Amino acid sequence: MCATAPRAWTQAPSRRPSRKHGSTPGRTHSEDLADDVRGPAELAEWERLAQPLADAAPGTVYDPATDDVVQAELAADAAAADREAELRGATRIAARADELQALRELGTLEQTDPRDGDEAARDELTRRAGGYVQADIDGWLAHALAAHLGYYADPAARKAAAGLLTPPVLAHAALLAELARLVPGTDVDELALSARLAAFLTRARPEGH
Repeated sequence: MCATAPRAWTQAPSRRPSRKHGSTPGRTHSEDLADDVRGPAELAEWERLAQPLADAAPGTVYDPATDDVVQAELAADAAAADREAELRGATRIAARADELQALRELGTLEQTDPRDGDEAARDELTRRAGGYVQADIDGWLAHALAAHLGYYADPAARKAAAGLLTPPVLAHAALLAELARLVPGTDVDELALSARLAAFLTRARPEGH
């Protein structure tokens, strides 16, 4: 009867785990495992599988996909990997938010091209500010989106931005792009002030007028 290795094994159970000095002649595989560095865990796994394999029909091959214990371990490993990836992502976002904050304090934000993930950094800065709109960050992203700067030079990035940026930021970018279209030969940078003024007038217009 043949058995494929459970998840914890690096070799098939029919082969002894690697040993620094090799196996001792005359000893059983279980005895070798008991003395191996990984022995206790692998021996326990052998013992767990021994009875089901002994009861199975001749020629049955061990399938980890049907082993509830192995599948539970795989699920736990996947969940741990997801948590680790989430933590790494949060760390990257926080670091980029710190960088953008430093750039705005230096007055050099507008000379910086956006990167992948800056939408999340923008959200982090907004969260840190208690939910208050970060007008300079929003304006910087809108301008970059309209002018296809940095990360937004990629059409796929601009398409993704539609689901990552807030409606006001997207509307600001659309306004800049439309102004550039209506005034051929005019750079988006030259229209930024006009766009900000138009956005201000739109917000300031009394309701019902």
